[in-house]
Amino acid sequence: MGQPESTETRHERFRTASSSRLTRALEAIGAGAYAVDEQGRIIAVNTRSGRLLGRSARELIGQDAHDLLHRGSQGQRLPAAQCSMRQAFHSGHPAHGLVDYFAHADGSVLPISWMITPYDIGADARGTLVVFHPLEQPQRTGAHPDEAAETLTDLERLALLAETTTRLTSTLDVDEALRRLVDLVLPRLADWAVIDLITERDEVWRTAVVQSDGGTLVDHVDLQGPMPPVPETSPMPLSRALRGVASTLTGPETYRGDPDSGIAVEQRRLFDATGIRSAAIAPIRSTRDVLGALTLGRAGQPDDFTVADLTLLEDIARRAGLALDNARLYQRQRAVAETMQNHLLPQMPRVPGLQMTVRYLPAPDASQVGGDWYDAFALSDGATALAIGDVVGHDLEAAAGMAQLRNMLRAYAWSQQKPPSRIVDRLDEAIMPITDVAMATLIFARLTRTGDGRWELSWTNAGHPPPLLITHDGLTEYLTDGHGILLGTGTGANRRPDATITLPPDSTLLLYTDGLIEAPGRTLDEGLNELRQHAAALAHRPLTSFTDQLLQRVRPPGLDDVALLALRTPPVPRANNP
Repeated sequence: MGQPESTETRHERFRTASSSRLTRALEAIGAGAYAVDEQGRIIAVNTRSGRLLGRSARELIGQDAHDLLHRGSQGQRLPAAQCSMRQAFHSGHPAHGLVDYFAHADGSVLPISWMITPYDIGADARGTLVVFHPLEQPQRTGAHPDEAAETLTDLERLALLAETTTRLTSTLDVDEALRRLVDLVLPRLADWAVIDLITERDEVWRTAVVQSDGGTLVDHVDLQGPMPPVPETSPMPLSRALRGVASTLTGPETYRGDPDSGIAVEQRRLFDATGIRSAAIAPIRSTRDVLGALTLGRAGQPDDFTVADLTLLEDIARRAGLALDNARLYQRQRAVAETMQNHLLPQMPRVPGLQMTVRYLPAPDASQVGGDWYDAFALSDGATALAIGDVVGHDLEAAAGMAQLRNMLRAYAWSQQKPPSRIVDRLDEAIMPITDVAMATLIFARLTRTGDGRWELSWTNAGHPPPLLITHDGLTEYLTDGHGILLGTGTGANRRPDATITLPPDSTLLLYTDGLIEAPGRTLDEGLNELRQHAAALAHRPLTSFTDQLLQRVRPPGLDDVALLALRTPPVPRANNP
């Protein structure tokens, strides 16, 4: 944050982070797997792909997948119009093929079956996930029906695992991840899905009991809620799964005897209420802990679960565990950063005759929270100080640096009755030796009342987006005067400029950080013009409504946090009206 980041840099950061996360996810797939961007270039690949194709990740990444890999049965290059995988890629829908051929590095061809599905690679970009499986030999026309059916079943299971990885790793919201998990398994594998999660307080909560009823998913809220503690030695299936011991096949008969724990009582109630006659239970694990258990149940489907089904269920539960662990870690980090930031941001002072309101919107990505801030406080000479700033950097370190900067600014402004530029010059001199702040942008202003009852604003701008002034009639002006370099550059040679303006009666002054105007694919000028247009249209609204409606209309893209300070001057007294 702070120092403006170009759209290209931000896109590259998203692509790098997304590729790294995707590569880790692909490694969990038990087949060759890679991802391509919207142009069909490979952006991530797992180790198994490299072994199957005889190529390193470096040789694959950045290459056009069609040109490099897609071949005919004799190794000939395929025109795009004759390539079924390329056509499926352009359609943008999930698809699979039973027999195609990839080029091996040694010049031979590798017979494969494949599945592709769209994938969100971040920064408003879409990609495609490709999963492929080598065939022992090309499938012949007239193959035995049972053999073809077995191959298709394997492909469906492979496709389900790939889809599980894709869908669960593309969200960092726990509730959304659970909804997607239920969507994936019902009704394909069962007609009931039950998810029991262990909370961060080591309590078990039955989070989901969902039935597939004629293609519609029905939540059974009456069967959800807190569960008894997990017994340490119970041999019952759910208790073992919640301890991370083993996956198990079970049914209502398991729980018909005398219960050994409260969990056993709840399980009997579940079987009685749902009519499940066959169930498979697997632990949901992260790399560090057991997070819960996934239970699939069959009541209306004709076949019972078998031991062979446990392998697939375990693979699904393992992917769910990694996704849930990432989501929980993200939410925990976000909560800490938001709490710290909100505690550090001050309450606004009451200034007779002025209206003032502030807003702070944290970025959805916890790592982007922390550096944006606002402040307003009374000065020793009776003036009111206003400040808006952005510390370069993110997370808790930026939040701590923001607090240091704000407190130093308050001390200098209170003790030295000087123009804003001199106060900021002094602050700039102290940043490097005293604080942990590398660089920051800042607007610092003094607001004073003139003898005729008007309000005069004097300010200096250290590399920050310009304030926006909106009159009651909807005229707008960006206050671009008083602009100097940002803080922390170490130059310190040039004195900063000051600027002064008398604010019109019943006008609105808007101070904001760059998260309000910057978005991928949009220039800074476009963001400033959009802000100006919406602010002008809302000029007549009460200040609180003006602020809230402005945020709704501009819709900050959410890649950065946003701080906003708005104030409104009083209208001309009636006695002065003609």
